[in-house]
Amino acid sequence: MDLQVGVKAVIRNKEGKYLLLRRSGSEAKGVWDIAGGRIEPGIPLRDNLIREIREETGLDFDGKEKIIAAQDIFPSYGGRHIVRLTYIIEMDGMPDLNPAEHDEFRWVSFEEMKSLPNLDVYLKELIDRGVFKAGA
Repeated sequence: MDLQVGVKAVIRNKEGKYLLLRRSGSEAKGVWDIAGGRIEPGIPLRDNLIREIREETGLDFDGKEKIIAAQDIFPSYGGRHIVRLTYIIEMDGMPDLNPAEHDEFRWVSFEEMKSLPNLDVYLKELIDRGVFKAGA
């Protein structure tokens, strides 16, 4: 079994809204998710997080991050075990999306996020378990 590690960022702005990105070019097309992706081994987690935020949103993060969850993901395809580390960060800006990965973004309230159809199942799991909640 192949072990992979990913970093994800719950991005909250000054107004308390959260950035969601709609996937365009993967097996999860149309799913609303947060920024992130697989780490590059040998590179510190923080550097990977900064790189993924920049690659997926065009935004430069230089603040403080706080880890809120580690999840085990066992996809039914590919025989992989993915460890997903999710951080919460605060930053503002207008995302500049890579259309090969995402075709839309939204800044949403926590309540809007909770009720959004096609929300990423692993983000929804964090919300449902109470790991990630309004203002957290």
